[in-house]
Amino acid sequence: MATVLKAAPISQQIVEDLTKQCSLLKNNGCIPCLKVILVGAHPPSVIYTRNKKKFMEDIGAECEIIALEEDVSEDTFLSTLQTYAKDSSVNGLFVQLPLPKHLSHIDVGQMVPPEKDVDGFHAQNLYKLMAGDKGERALLPCTPKGVITMLKYAGVNLEGKSVAVIGRSLIVGKPLSLLMINYNATVTMCHSRTSDLKKITKSADIIVAAIGKAKFINSEYLRESGDQILIDVGINHDEFGNLCGDIDQSDVEDKCALITPVPGGVGKMTIVSLGQNLIAATKIQMEK
Repeated sequence: MATVLKAAPISQQIVEDLTKQCSLLKNNGCIPCLKVILVGAHPPSVIYTRNKKKFMEDIGAECEIIALEEDVSEDTFLSTLQTYAKDSSVNGLFVQLPLPKHLSHIDVGQMVPPEKDVDGFHAQNLYKLMAGDKGERALLPCTPKGVITMLKYAGVNLEGKSVAVIGRSLIVGKPLSLLMINYNATVTMCHSRTSDLKKITKSADIIVAAIGKAKFINSEYLRESGDQILIDVGINHDEFGNLCGDIDQSDVEDKCALITPVPGGVGKMTIVSLGQNLIAATKIQMEK
């Protein structure tokens, strides 16, 4: 039976540390402040932003959700974003995605100053990641950062490991592949056009599923040795409406060494990483 790597005990340790750091920043005259721009009332987005706000307030930071109407004009949206981007009292800023269709062409990641880019998608932060940064200078994308945090907690050394990352999104697959390479793993990025995916996954020490297909990875993708590590980044619903990941956990749980659950795994660590990035961003701005 696999070890289930849950986020809760990891999160608890990090929250204690972030709370202390936040308190020290307050003593130095700076309360970390995050602004979240939410357009419309897309139910998952509303839930995500509320969870992020609660987490920030739990560690002692300030967080405000700037709610804009679904049909907000492009000019008003851009003006609002620029106002907070220029506000020196704002330490972290991001736009909750997805945006409505009439705004979806805007590359919001490049409109947030890199030192406030707590989502980690500004070109300057991504370049640092490409150049080998592991978070020393760059604000890293939150989900990849959370995955690495979980693996470190579990004592997994990435150096020399063979990793199959399934999914090539800018949010997870691509930055996570780069980050794992920075830790000296050998990474194969897989996607919908990959030939013989099962051959690749069976040869991998670590499999990361980030494709958005419910229970896509099952025991047929695993080798018989039972020593693989499975990281499930998917957030889906099964045919009964239950929350599930990209990995069929009931089918693989006795055929691997370590697995992250859904819910209670990587998703929670994404918010934890956002808190870490806010504290880091605040320190960067204080130094300037």
